[in-house]
Amino acid sequence: MISRKDVKLLDINSEYFGVPTSKLMENAGKGVADFVIKNIRCKNILIFCGSGNNGGDGFVAARYLSEKFRVTVYLLKNQIRTEIAKNNFERLNETNVKIYTHKDFKIVDSLIGDSDLIIDAMLGVGISGSLKEPIKTIVDKINSYKQKTIISVDVPTGIATNLAIKPNFSLTFHDKKELMDKDNSGEIHVIDIKIPLDAIEYVGPGELSVNFLLPKKESHKGDNGSLLIIGGGPYVGAPALSGMAALRTGADLVFIATPKNCWQAVASYSPNLIVKSLNSDFLNQKDIDIIKELIYRSDAVLIGPGLGTKKETKEAIIEIIEYVIGKKKPLVIDADAIAAVGEQLGIIENSDVVVTPHSGEFKDLTGINLSQDIDNRIRIVKEWAEKLGITIFLKGYVDILTDGCELKLNKIHNQAMTVGGTGDVLAGIIGTLLAKKVEPINAIKVAAFLNGEAGNEAFKKKSYGLLATDVIEEIPTILKRYL
Repeated sequence: MISRKDVKLLDINSEYFGVPTSKLMENAGKGVADFVIKNIRCKNILIFCGSGNNGGDGFVAARYLSEKFRVTVYLLKNQIRTEIAKNNFERLNETNVKIYTHKDFKIVDSLIGDSDLIIDAMLGVGISGSLKEPIKTIVDKINSYKQKTIISVDVPTGIATNLAIKPNFSLTFHDKKELMDKDNSGEIHVIDIKIPLDAIEYVGPGELSVNFLLPKKESHKGDNGSLLIIGGGPYVGAPALSGMAALRTGADLVFIATPKNCWQAVASYSPNLIVKSLNSDFLNQKDIDIIKELIYRSDAVLIGPGLGTKKETKEAIIEIIEYVIGKKKPLVIDADAIAAVGEQLGIIENSDVVVTPHSGEFKDLTGINLSQDIDNRIRIVKEWAEKLGITIFLKGYVDILTDGCELKLNKIHNQAMTVGGTGDVLAGIIGTLLAKKVEPINAIKVAAFLNGEAGNEAFKKKSYGLLATDVIEEIPTILKRYL
């Protein structure tokens, strides 16, 4: 069973992976017609069509059904909202389908009375609240004809409202939709509209489009995510790359807590970063009071980039992680912090934690040496995410994204993205999405696409010489393209 958000996501991903929405609509309408031809005895068919893509499905069905039956289409509005629905409406001119519009409302009862079969293609899954006129009256009229056979396309019109069509059959696409059951949808049949497998199994722009939380017009500084990054020491660039990626992803504020030997170097990357010097030249427990104050000011925390592996640093990492989890703030554990957690794995169980290992770091975390077999990797990573109650982004030739329940794969990246720093960029993106209150599993799905697509955009310009900073600079390009 899928939600209306999933429907939108799959439509967008299908287009991205090579099957346009126009083809899905063609398959949907033909599927409706095929069902009627095989299962319903009738001569006169009346199809009520809305102005969106649900109506477009009805137009396609009308075109195919007109080859065998007398078909009438009643269009609820003059203006058709989507281009693909409009194109399919215009194709009805090539058929003998009779077309009426809302201007012919007075003859609706007559049209219903003359029909053997009524097809409801008025409203799809995206409607809630109360039905508006003339749809409300038409729904009442259709429901009053108890002896008529009624088919709803995808979902019954008004299913999420206080008034809905009561069909004998609902012909839904790809999978049953939320709220549908025998009582409100009649006999439910699922029609395969040939959504490509990649659009289902792999992340695409749909994840970004439906899960990215856009700023509200009335929002103020800090309302759209404040991220704290704890990193640096042995490696200066890592936390700066995470911070710049976070800002390009739309964080309002990015704090970086970094050792005193490198804070000025980190700050020099950009005046947009708020850099706080720690007490020592490497993270240790003397720094924790400073970090706790910054945690209080942040919506999410990223720990790990460039911290190094000193014993004192690992001890501080554990204490900080326990504190963040105790404060119920979402946390990304990346890079050097992963091995530290692997020594005390119980501290992250059943929390809003995202861990971002590559295969070597996954072994540090779990003790498991992953094979190259993708099915084996998927099984093991999902098992560990479920066992720990966390979200895992396993980086590899195919990324594996799972919270133990949901699972998605990612193949949107390129060979040049093995350059140092791209993992820090990814971590900064994930941290920002968590700070924006995106659920952990959705945050990693959005980040996988955004990071990978930005990398591919950079590759077009820089080829095999691309840098992590090039990926960062293309993040706004991808946001603008798909939001």
